[in-house]
Amino acid sequence: MRKKGSELRFKNFVWLLVAGVINAFGVTMFLFPVKLYDSGISGLSMLLDQVTPPTLSLSVFLVVINIPIFLFGLRRQGLAFTLYSVFAVAVYSVTSYLILYVLPVDVSFVSPLAGSDLLLCAIFGGVVSGVGSGLTIRNGGAIDGIDVLSVTFSKRIGISIGSFVLVFNTILYIVCGLVIRSWILPLYSIVTYFVGSKTVDFIIEGFDSSKCAMIVTTKANELSEALSEKFKASGTIVSAVGGYSKEEKQILYFIVNRFQINRLKTLVQEIDADAFISLQDVTDIIRRPQG
Repeated sequence: MRKKGSELRFKNFVWLLVAGVINAFGVTMFLFPVKLYDSGISGLSMLLDQVTPPTLSLSVFLVVINIPIFLFGLRRQGLAFTLYSVFAVAVYSVTSYLILYVLPVDVSFVSPLAGSDLLLCAIFGGVVSGVGSGLTIRNGGAIDGIDVLSVTFSKRIGISIGSFVLVFNTILYIVCGLVIRSWILPLYSIVTYFVGSKTVDFIIEGFDSSKCAMIVTTKANELSEALSEKFKASGTIVSAVGGYSKEEKQILYFIVNRFQINRLKTLVQEIDADAFISLQDVTDIIRRPQG
């Protein structure tokens, strides 16, 4: 029997095709022409493209480095993730090759869209490639092997996944600076990395990201009714006991979007001025389909 959630979806492959093309467009039209570096394995591939013979191009390194990493993570990440990721990388590689060597687009010296302005190239290269990376993650894969390496090795060396990626990219940009004997391009590449990571977060979480409100109160039922009427949504009440006072309380778990936070605070304070509110980010809300 096939495990639930492990099946491949045609719609995902369509989105991964779009994501791979977008990522390639961002890298080859903004970063590659002015020798800025992407983050992760993509950035490493760009560096290797510069220091190796012309036959070993960016497209070759994208496949040669990324695919073995995804296969290495097959057991941990699962078959669906691996196939989605390999497909996305293949599209990224092929599209990069077409833009650099086949299509009538001159990306030899300057960006066709941003010219030689390094800041514009760094920003828009990060945004566009970040959109591609974010779409890949939203559809069950990854377009860069650094994601697999971070999940696999971060706990072994005692750091977080985000810290692992940061350390990898820091080392990458230092090596780039030493190889090209200049720090201007690596420093601008840090801008690309920052903008790209924020864009990925935006694509994954969305503009209208949600907040989880944990409301500790003695008037949970009254609050739940008021919030449900105000926001046309339901909360969950959990019994609790105060750690210091030993007083019986309730915790009301309620989801709102960022535009509803102030109204929620005002309503809670009107009903229970002593209530304690804790807000946390929510990246995904998964509901059982109706019917």
